[in-house]
Amino acid sequence: MEKDRLKKLKIVLDLEKVNSLNAKGCPACGRKFSLGDTAVLACGAWEGRPKFIHENEAVFDKKTSSYVERRCYEAGKK
Repeated sequence: MEKDRLKKLKIVLDLEKVNSLNAKGCPACGRKFSLGDTAVLACGAWEGRPKFIHENEAVFDKKTSSYVERRCYEAGKK
């Protein structure tokens, strides 16, 4: 069950997804996405719903079973 949820939160970017996400870039780091990058749906310091960010910019929180932007997660631990 947990693996199914994780599969929905993580994607490998295809051309269509890269084109749609690169209008604003990654909300966590500001870099553009590339074809084949792994992105995860994560919560962060931005307003609104979770957004796709680079996987290396996220931490999986086992308590909530979701990804959180790394800086946001670390700020919450202090």
